[in-house]
Amino acid sequence: MSQLRTPLKTVRGLGSARGGTHHFVVQRITAVALVPLSLWFVWIALSLIHLDYAGARALIAQPCNAVLLAAFVLAVFWHAQLGLQVVIEDYVHTPGLEIASQLAVKFLAVLGALASLLAIGRIAFGS
Repeated sequence: MSQLRTPLKTVRGLGSARGGTHHFVVQRITAVALVPLSLWFVWIALSLIHLDYAGARALIAQPCNAVLLAAFVLAVFWHAQLGLQVVIEDYVHTPGLEIASQLAVKFLAVLGALASLLAIGRIAFGS
């Protein structure tokens, strides 16, 4: 009876055939977004070199810079999480370790992004 199933019917809804395209597209979108954001970040980092603490806070507190820094942080953590997910899927073959690693990467990415956004918010809103 199983020989009557087409290869498409066998594959549909199983394994990476479900969401591989979405993962691929999102990873490419974050990579493209990181190109101009990274160039801006390098420019800001070089601008911060000769500033004192108050000047650095004032530069980051500017609305445009705060928004771009938040976008950079979100894109970096999202892109890193997607990349590490692929590495773990490809190279970790123990099911329990793979699940634990995936959960740890997602948790640390969310934690890092939230901590970074909190810091940016505190600088931008002056608290």
